Amino acid sequence: MADAMQIGRLYHGPSTPIGARKSSDSTRQETSFREMLNDRVLKFSHHAEVRMRQRGIELQPEQLTRIASAIDEAEAKGAKDSLVMFRDVAMIVNVPSRTVVTALEGKAAQGNVFTQIDSAVIVT
Repeated sequence: MADAMQIGRLYHGPSTPIGARKSSDSTRQETSFREMLNDRVLKFSHHAEVRMRQRGIELQPEQLTRIASAIDEAEAKGAKDSLVMFRDVAMIVNVPSRTVVTALEGKAAQGNVFTQIDSAVIVT
């Protein structure tokens, strides 16, 4: 009995029910997970969506995953705006925001000069 027991001691500071603390922690964790997930997702600008629809370009989930991995590699190398070639599709991607700015299909991409890019990634 080395420690004295104190009865009726007042603690100054906010007091919240234990259940409320846990829910706010889980909400914070869900939010940070959601933010992390959104940071890794490949986004398409309105312009890119319109161009892809017009040109009949459709990408499957596994293809999007491969393209996202290529963007991860470009980001690791310090790329900002990248030309991403996937099969017969050329995409200009803003790497920091992970946003496809525009997309061209095979024939439309031939003979074009791509400007304002600092890297090119060929996805196999």
